[in-house]
Amino acid sequence: MEVTEVKIRKKKKLGSYPYVSVVFSITLALFVIGLFGLLLIYANKLTQVIQENVEIQVFLNQTISPSDRLKIQKTLANKEYIEQQEGQEAVVFISKEEAAQDFIEETGEDFRQFLGENPLRDAFVIHVKPEYYEPTQLNKIKLDIERQRGVFEVAYVESLIDAINRNVTKISIILVSFAALLIIIVAILINNTIRLALFSQRFLIRSMQLVGATASFIQRPFLSRSLLHGILGGLFAGGLLFILTKYAQQQVEDLAQLQSTEELIILIVSLIVIGGFMGFISTYRAVKKYLRMSLDQLY
Repeated sequence: MEVTEVKIRKKKKLGSYPYVSVVFSITLALFVIGLFGLLLIYANKLTQVIQENVEIQVFLNQTISPSDRLKIQKTLANKEYIEQQEGQEAVVFISKEEAAQDFIEETGEDFRQFLGENPLRDAFVIHVKPEYYEPTQLNKIKLDIERQRGVFEVAYVESLIDAINRNVTKISIILVSFAALLIIIVAILINNTIRLALFSQRFLIRSMQLVGATASFIQRPFLSRSLLHGILGGLFAGGLLFILTKYAQQQVEDLAQLQSTEELIILIVSLIVIGGFMGFISTYRAVKKYLRMSLDQLY
């Protein structure tokens, strides 16, 4: 006796809403935006790290007294443009003997033997805040420091700073342009996904109209549901980004220096807001469209 296996398949209910596919699509789209947001955060942080490591040297007069040198050091430390790096002194003093020793170790030659003296000067090494890394601002800082009594000269690598500023400007323009294009593409993707999902609900909307339901009453459940789906998509995308950053930090130790917890939290919250907003707007437009359609246009 042959036993015939009967497979019972659950039929898809007419007018059912594809919850999983909608949330998945929103999550994927927001995850792409989040990845690009991480790229912007890392690029901005890397720029700050490069700028903070650019040294400005303040050379002192040969005949400066210890008291005047200490006075200059305190004055510089209180300047608003000085970068206060954690765990480091804001103004580092390097004596001419230390500078000579460093030069000898790097080159392997003792220039004091044929010069008969040490021509180098005592100096302070400072770092300025990233917002002051502009030619006009740096020039003002240079003039401000050189006006102090006992300061011989202020020197920094102008060509390096100019190159950094030019590259930062170019990269910023490219990243912002690409970000705007990406947001438009993602918005279109989420909008089309929700419109396709609501296509199966068009007869339900018409039935509600026929029994006398107002437009606001019909829209309310669809809008609340889409808002929830957008928020869920943002949460899932944010969670994936968090997991990705933790994994990346385990693989690349130095990457932690470019990571900002506050900026990551802001990025995740932004994804949640964007997801909810896009879901709400897309659903509002789609439902409004079906409300205006005639019965013939629904088929």
